Amino acid sequence: MSVESVSVVPRSQIDLLDFVDWSGVECLNQSGSHSLPNALKQGYREDDDLNLESDADEQLLIYIPFLQVIKLHSVVIKGPEEEGPKTVKLFANREHMGFSNVNDFPPSDSAVLSTENLEGKPVIVKYVKFQNVRSLTIFIEENQSGSEITKIQKIVLYGTTVETTDMKGLKKIEDH
Repeated sequence: MSVESVSVVPRSQIDLLDFVDWSGVECLNQSGSHSLPNALKQGYREDDDLNLESDADEQLLIYIPFLQVIKLHSVVIKGPEEEGPKTVKLFANREHMGFSNVNDFPPSDSAVLSTENLEGKPVIVKYVKFQNVRSLTIFIEENQSGSEITKIQKIVLYGTTVETTDMKGLKKIEDH
């Protein structure tokens, strides 16, 4: 691990793990014994021996709803050099996507992961597209080597929560 890849995430951006609505999290095409919590949950994702692995082919479709509206700044998707994800498409606020319709919608952003990304360097998203995010869908289209199994060791989402304005607390301005 090189020193310069330690972090490019500003201090103001936090790990959004505490805001994930776990009751709604889904992952299509995950292996039964190597499921999404291995890559997403605190403690599990710090163990490089625990992976999320694809099952029937290399694709994975991950749906992550949030308990409150967030602004997404960047994503870390860590994986091994050969079986790690390559093409990643991110969709903000797209519910009930499946492999049959994932290509029907333009992604909010997409990235081709480099070796540095697989080692933990964050991918900075198009921030304007991720201002009012209630859910994030991550589509792993292919992996680095074109093999049948994609492995993800860690997923971290960085951003901030959206401060909602209390409309009742605002005083009405009278025109004189």
